[in-house]
Amino acid sequence: MKLNEQGNLKYYTFENIEKTNIVKHCFSTKFGGVSTGCYESMNLAFREDKKENVIKNYEILCNSIGVDYKNVVFSNQIHQDKIYKVIKKDIGKGLLKESDIKGYDALITNEKDIVLVTFYADCVSIFIVDPINKAIGMAHSGWRGTVKEIGAKTIKEMTKEYNSNPKDLIVGIGPSIEKCCFQVGGEVVEEFKKDLPFSENYIFNDSVKDKYKIDLQGIIKQTIINSGVLENNIEVSGLCTMCNSNMFFSHRVMGNERGSLAGIISLV
Repeated sequence: MKLNEQGNLKYYTFENIEKTNIVKHCFSTKFGGVSTGCYESMNLAFREDKKENVIKNYEILCNSIGVDYKNVVFSNQIHQDKIYKVIKKDIGKGLLKESDIKGYDALITNEKDIVLVTFYADCVSIFIVDPINKAIGMAHSGWRGTVKEIGAKTIKEMTKEYNSNPKDLIVGIGPSIEKCCFQVGGEVVEEFKKDLPFSENYIFNDSVKDKYKIDLQGIIKQTIINSGVLENNIEVSGLCTMCNSNMFFSHRVMGNERGSLAGIISLV
């Protein structure tokens, strides 16, 4: 990933996705917005923040990457595996008007100038671009979504809706809590082993008794490969939001007193 800086504003982009030349995208950081207090400064979810500050943050970030903030669309995320096909009538839902897109953790579209947005504060963002059929997907994958293979399911949905060939897809796996910090108990490990037997290769004993560390980005990459995407077409950030809580909002570091990061992508 590449860090982009414009004054106080800082955001990341995937080099493989930039090379497609058909999308504008970014993964945000804390920096460059107008929010204050625990939301300082580029908070992109309403939470308890002032509505006008969040909208202004979208305006700043979207203008910077070259998309219209009025065209953003987002869902409330519930750590499940439902996928929503976004069309023009959905523009503005979640930010500028009430959204009926409830209970979806992934968004897909093949229409230009729709800005897909998903939120993060340790979970994993999955950016998907089909440069042949001109379609995009954005998936929010926490540990539950990872067990449910939401990334692979989003690819399957793009194949069904847009005739995408997994071999053509370009994928970016964004900053999240990494294996250095993602400590869990045995009950979470059992979920992974039951539904994703290969994940055992990405689970490690922690120095704390009966605790484990899990490599979410690695597991997601493998599920994406298993769905037919070429390994060379996948860029993994390798950035840990918890280690880098000076740059990113991290739920494990900050709890609920924090802002939210966003993954943003739009066909242009």
